Amino acid sequence: MPVPMHDVVVEGCEERFELLRLWEAADPDALLAERGADVRGLAVGGHRRIDATLFDRLPNLQIVANFGVGYDSVDVDAASERGVIVTNTPGVLDDEVADTAVALLLMTVRELAQAERYLRAGRWAAEGTYPLTDLTVTGRRLGILGLGRIGEAIARRAEPFGMTVGYHNRSEKDVPYRYYPSLLEMARDVDTLMVVVPGNAATRHLVDAEVLEALGPDGVLVNIGRGTVVDEVALIGALKTRTIRAAGLDVYEDEPNVPQELIDLDNAVLLPHVGSASKPTRRAMGQLVVDNLTSWFTEGRALTPVNG
Repeated sequence: MPVPMHDVVVEGCEERFELLRLWEAADPDALLAERGADVRGLAVGGHRRIDATLFDRLPNLQIVANFGVGYDSVDVDAASERGVIVTNTPGVLDDEVADTAVALLLMTVRELAQAERYLRAGRWAAEGTYPLTDLTVTGRRLGILGLGRIGEAIARRAEPFGMTVGYHNRSEKDVPYRYYPSLLEMARDVDTLMVVVPGNAATRHLVDAEVLEALGPDGVLVNIGRGTVVDEVALIGALKTRTIRAAGLDVYEDEPNVPQELIDLDNAVLLPHVGSASKPTRRAMGQLVVDNLTSWFTEGRALTPVNG
């Protein structure tokens, strides 16, 4: 793939397998045409679509090991039709992403990014103290869209802030938080909506103009799941008209391309998809990619499959 894999993946695969470095090939398509039939495992990361067209060029492919908990760049249905196992890297990044989510929430509610820019621009000395913020995190009503491993880690972190926690999933879980069978019902009842669900056809634009309107004028949206879950055009409109108060985003619909309209908004805090971006966490993710491939080819089973 054109995006190089993490060193842990490269080194681990070189120790155990013959490694084809597609990201370094002058002509990856020519290399695939020459060696595609030899490829039995694929380690992937980045934004290139792994779909039926690619699978057809790899007739003996058995496993796709995805570097990341999100696997929306992989056509899992097409993989399943061909008997190809797809894996991801859950668990090892839960705490890191949850920490980022809470940090982003704090930054957004307390306008910390704006306050830092105020200082750096020399305005503290020239104009006086930064204006008091209208909102505080303590006591807010948090609604989590997607209470999986990361969602539960966020909920646990929210409790010491005195936040009440609710969630919307496809089904209810055995957890001490209120379950909302409807996203719209939850949006009406909370003032902070945290998006944690993966991106796929079923979740595309789940958070639309109606949900944002239900969240209300004191509402804060934080998205550390996938950009496609939120209707970005509707979000920009809601922020411009103050239909909601603010948004904190780590993910976008067309990464790395962030709309200028979003960048220009003073009530949006924007991070460049850094939810799991620490060296220790990325090393752990890379090791799980290698471990999935190794387990599959030595024991015939994947450690963290998402299909099959």
